[in-house]
This record gives sequence, C-alpha cells and structure tokens, in this order.
Amino acid sequence: MFKTIAAISTPRGKGGIAVIRISGGETRSIIEQCFRPRRGAEALLPRRAVYGTVVDGEGKPVDDGILTLFPAPHSYTGEDVAEISCHGGIYVTHAVLSAVFAAGAEPAGPGDFTRRAYVNGKLTLSRAEAVGKLLDARTESQAKLAAAGTRGVLSKKIDTIRGELLTLLSSVYAAIDYPDEDMTDVPMDEIARRLNSLHGQVSALAATYKTGRAVSEGIRTVICGTPNAGKSSVYNMLSASDRAIVTDVAGTTRDVLEDCISLGGVTLLLWDTAGIRETEDTVERIGVERARAKLAEAELALAVFDTSRPETEEDREFCRIASHLPAAIALLNKNDREKGISDAFEAEIRAAFPHVLEISAKNNEGREAIEACIHEMYFAEEIDLTADPIVSEARQHASLIRAAESLKAASDAIGATEGTDIVGFLAEKALADLEMTDGRAVSDEIVNEIFHHFCVGK
Repeated sequence: MFKTIAAISTPRGKGGIAVIRISGGETRSIIEQCFRPRRGAEALLPRRAVYGTVVDGEGKPVDDGILTLFPAPHSYTGEDVAEISCHGGIYVTHAVLSAVFAAGAEPAGPGDFTRRAYVNGKLTLSRAEAVGKLLDARTESQAKLAAAGTRGVLSKKIDTIRGELLTLLSSVYAAIDYPDEDMTDVPMDEIARRLNSLHGQVSALAATYKTGRAVSEGIRTVICGTPNAGKSSVYNMLSASDRAIVTDVAGTTRDVLEDCISLGGVTLLLWDTAGIRETEDTVERIGVERARAKLAEAELALAVFDTSRPETEEDREFCRIASHLPAAIALLNKNDREKGISDAFEAEIRAAFPHVLEISAKNNEGREAIEACIHEMYFAEEIDLTADPIVSEARQHASLIRAAESLKAASDAIGATEGTDIVGFLAEKALADLEMTDGRAVSDEIVNEIFHHFCVGK
C-alpha cells in the first residue's frame, strides 16, 4: 500500500492562494489532526469546500483556509485526496505543508500524484504523459494537443484497435485448438482482410508522429546564410522581437540566438547564427564554427540569400551545403530592392531546394508564406489537434511501428506454409506492442522515466 503523500501543487512564490494536495489511505486521519473546520465534522463531507483553520503539531493556528475532500475511488489519484487552499505567501504555504507533514504525511516526489492515478487505473499511460505535456506547453498548439491527450483521444483509438484485434485472435485460437472442427464463424480469408485493415489503421496512427512531434517537442530550426543576407531580420520577423542586431555591417552576429516559437501550428526551436564564411577575426570565426555546428544539428534550415547583390563563391558553396540538409526552405530575401543576383544563380537555388520563397524580412513581408510552407511540410493532411488521435511520443511511435509490422506479417502468413500457429504468434506480438503503447504492458523503468520529468505536486 502506498504511503500518504503531500506537496504544494501551485507554483512556489507569492500569490493570492496556494494549494496543498494530500493523497493516500491516511488522508482523513491527517486532516482531522491538522485542520479545524468552523463547523465540526463538516470537513469530512465529500466534495464540499469547508472553511477552517490549519494547525501545527502543537495545535497552534498556522493559517485560515478551505479544505475539500475527494474520497476514493472518485478522485484524481483513485485514493482519498484532500486539497487545502491557503494564503499564497512563501512562508505561510510552507508552514501549512509542514503542519500536514507533522500530522503524518510524507513528501511527494515528482509526478507522484499522477503516477498513482496511472497505477490505480484512473489514467492510461498516454493520458498521464499528456498531463505532463499540458503543464509544459509553451504554445497554443502544444496545449491543444496535450489537452486532447488528457481527454483520452489517443487512448480510445488504441483501445478500439486492441478490441478488434482481440476478437480476431479468439477466432485464430479456435482454429488452432480445433483444427478439424468449424469452431469459428470468421473464415481465415476474412481474418486476413481484417488484419490488413488493422495494419492500415495502426500505420496511419503511427504516421501522425511527424505532426505530433513537430508540435509537442519542436523542430530544431536554424536560420543560416552568408554574412549580411538578412538572417537576423528573418529571426526578428519570425520571433516578433528585436533581439537580433540588424545593421548593414557584415559579421554582426557572433553567437547563436535561440527562441521557441509557434509557426504554422508547428513549434520551432529557432536558432539565428553567424554568417558562414572564411574569416580572420577570432571572435567571428568562433561564431561561424558554432553556426556550422548548429547546421549539423538542425532538422530544418531556413537558408537566407541576399537577392540585392551579385552572388559570390561563398553564396554558391553555402547553397550546396544547405540544399543537402534533411529539410530546408530557401528564402530569397530583400526582394524590395533591385535584383542583384544573376538569373542563373536564382535558377540554381530553385533547383536545389524543394521550397523557395521570396521575402523582405526587414519590411516584415513573407512571414505568412513561411508559416504556410512549414504547416504544409509537417501537416501532411488536415489534422485537428483537439479531436484527432495524434502520436507525440517516440516510445509510442516505436511500439506502433512494431505492431504494424506484426499485423502485416500475420496477414501475409494466412494461407502460407507457416500455418495458423504463426498467425496467432504474430497477432499476439502486435497486441503486446499495442498494449505497450498505452502502458498496459510497459516496464517500471519506462514508467519511472516518464514521471521523473513531472513537477512535484502533480
């Protein structure tokens, strides 16, 4: 049996109120010791906010507050849970928590409340993961995706596929156990067809990881180019800030500027880097080395070209480097000025990059085009972040890929020389991977890693 735990569930610091959460079998006993309701035993009435006084281990008043009791199993964790709302001062909040500890509670660790919700069957693992992502959300898209996860959108889809597979497995088992009797009402060719259908559903679900990861984790994006191409102007335009210094002097950017933005529904981990060129300036050379390092790490490059001046050999070399990155968008910048680059080099750029946009970053022209392009790259089809099941965890994606492979192999094995036994084995393997996706058969090590990243009090 779990020990009864307690923690501050609101952010530390000065505020209007703070909330101390308690969960476990001794919750009622603890609140009876440390909370004095103004109307006696009223404090034990379920789901009713009760005003009273928090007292320390010696019975001395610590603070006035409101207590709400959520009896098991109808609570967040599935255990008896109590929440005390007190004044939000730094000292008084910790004094109230100390009073709860004095009454018998123990300090909660990171994610302990949500872990108990998972262990007690109140949340699937994918919903628990979504809770953590909702707390960490920095953009509207991240919050929408995480909120859908907490509502169980992904869990329900996985559960539906799992139920269909269990039904097929029962027919396969009947054929294995009673090979000389007609013990199943589903012919093997129909089982093959339905396994193929499940393979398609699982594969389609796994394919949403491209979008889910782009929204949830973010895409490492580097703004790169030769000196004075307008990279810092692009950075300022996309981040809606003036953090990057913009001048006509080449080599202004010496270090890497970083920001996290939402663009086209995608989270971009944005890096503005020094212009790539050979230089004798010691400080600039360090900046160029860092720019090359970021270019090697990047998953998306926004390659900026200055169209207002004739191209140089450095521009041509940069074009060759950037065009070989996994994903890149060429930005033909300064199109508000008279064209300086040759038609031949522009054609070379257009041939080298799958996406080419004409912009004027200094005049804030082109942001919408970049946004639309990025959305198209990472949202292959229209996906509703609030309603569609979307995979956002690498662990989930890997399990779904394995399940899809087993389902395809099981379907192919029907009618082949391997026989029905191998069909059952492969279908069972697919079922195990599906269950791992949503935490029904996941190791303690993985569970520990997931909840380790939660904050204390959640």
